[in-house]
Amino acid sequence: MPKSKIGAVWEDREVLFDLPFEYLRLRPGEKIFDRIEPIEDSKGNSGIKGRMVVTNLRIIWHSLASPRINLSIGLNCILSTSTKVVSSGLRGSTQALYALASYKSNRYEFIFTNLSPSCVRHYTTVVGAHKAYAASRMYRDLKLRGTIIHNKQLKMLPLEKVCLQEHSIWNLSSDSGNLGTLLVTNVRVVWYADINEAFNVSMPYITIESINIRDSKFGEALVFVVRPSSGSYVLGFRADPRDRLRPLLSELQALHQAYTEKPIFGVEMTWSNEQSKPAVDDIAELEEIGEPRGEMGPNLYLASQLSQNNEETEVQPVYSPYLGLAIEPLKEGFTLKSLFEVQTSS
Repeated sequence: MPKSKIGAVWEDREVLFDLPFEYLRLRPGEKIFDRIEPIEDSKGNSGIKGRMVVTNLRIIWHSLASPRINLSIGLNCILSTSTKVVSSGLRGSTQALYALASYKSNRYEFIFTNLSPSCVRHYTTVVGAHKAYAASRMYRDLKLRGTIIHNKQLKMLPLEKVCLQEHSIWNLSSDSGNLGTLLVTNVRVVWYADINEAFNVSMPYITIESINIRDSKFGEALVFVVRPSSGSYVLGFRADPRDRLRPLLSELQALHQAYTEKPIFGVEMTWSNEQSKPAVDDIAELEEIGEPRGEMGPNLYLASQLSQNNEETEVQPVYSPYLGLAIEPLKEGFTLKSLFEVQTSS
């Protein structure tokens, strides 16, 4: 079964090969930083022209001729990046991007060669995305006893805003409980002890599996269940007075659901100049379609090219019930189903 695009985020934490297209679709909140071609996967698919797509969660590469030959490298899996002189099947001896990644108990080496001699975007974009990902872990990682509070004030993240602030909230991690303050933002839930602000927890919504009310030895408690990938913690809190608990639960569940539908991963890149930034039209096109094109629809290039080259009339988009999108009118005799069928060598 295809991996889910709602709930637990897996795209940044796995290294996968030869995936069905459902795995390559952008999940909510995933956005493209750059789209570069032709790129050769010089170690795994030497001699094959491909396309590299760098998002805020991963690096996707796929063959232009046969998109079923592909790979997805989560940014969290990347250990290091550098350049390396390699022997390319298409360019001979040349300098390429070298990436070392780890997933489960395995290590992977990837070598990507840009077949455009003067273009280094494949290196600069990957390095920039990886640095931006590493610098924004507070958006995605659960943190215990972190330096997140200063003088009773939360150290705000760049895209963060406070939605709720609740005093007299007890953390039930000890036998007697600890009195503190609960801060709820658009990206996480934070609690800190009133007498010691270094005793705290930061739970991004991305790490929370569920929020409910359960019975405890302290009475009814607000319980956060953390996903296994973030530590499988179960954290309980009690409110004074207790009748605040259910309205607070409703607000927390609504904020958690809103985040799930439109996540904020916090990975942002700035471009040094406009020339290095990819074309907006290319990005929007790939985000809408959500899957690479090539073997699955070679005639799509022809239909698009014919429409774009017609300078006498302005082509208006039409709604496609098949895709649920606005698309260019297809050339007479073509159907969307035929464009997405696998073409045989004959």
